[in-house]
Amino acid sequence: MGRIIAQTKITNLSDESKSIRCGLFVDTGAGALILPAAWKEQLGDFLYSEPVELQLANGDVVRGQTCWPAKIEIDGFRPVSNEVIFMGGEDEDDLQEPLLGYVILEQAQAAVDMLGHRLVPVKYIDMK
Repeated sequence: MGRIIAQTKITNLSDESKSIRCGLFVDTGAGALILPAAWKEQLGDFLYSEPVELQLANGDVVRGQTCWPAKIEIDGFRPVSNEVIFMGGEDEDDLQEPLLGYVILEQAQAAVDMLGHRLVPVKYIDMK
């Protein structure tokens, strides 16, 4: 399978002057939008924040911090509001790849085209 990188803008809705524009690795095995903890300072303080535990693909459980509300704009798709989960260390050398999970994709009406290695629009929000 090829890699799909979605250009995305994330804005702190508590302070709309704080935003990040970056490429996010599309990971349909992940649920949420995951950013390195070292990036949190760029987005500032959120209205709400709490610690969470995350289970990785290898079964390890790690701690992170979920923050909301955030506006998430994937290029070419409708903007959505959700949370951002920060994980990893505060050190720039400890960065993991930022991930865009399936919950955000479904909200934005985006689907993965496996043959074209790209995101494509979905006509309807799935209510089945």
